[in-house]
Amino acid sequence: MKEAKDLYNDLADLFKTMGDATRIKILFCLSKKEMCVLDIAELIGMTHSAVSHQLANLKSARMVKSIKRGKEVYYSLDDDHIEKLFDLAIEHVKEGR
Repeated sequence: MKEAKDLYNDLADLFKTMGDATRIKILFCLSKKEMCVLDIAELIGMTHSAVSHQLANLKSARMVKSIKRGKEVYYSLDDDHIEKLFDLAIEHVKEGR
């Protein structure tokens, strides 16, 4: 029974992480292409610091991953599960309109 409880809690945590408009904007950007913090910040109209903070949350939730190239760190969706989950959520919302 503990395993099921852990699963439910982990699933709730995943949806809590996605339950923030700023993080959704970041995920939307990253669903299109790999980007650095500065590009994301410019695209969504937020400070570099605010975007970095949200990326840290998304990274700890294993929703995004990063790779360093030279002095820049580039972010992308962690795996195809995140992309599918995000795409299904968008489809669900659009169908309800």
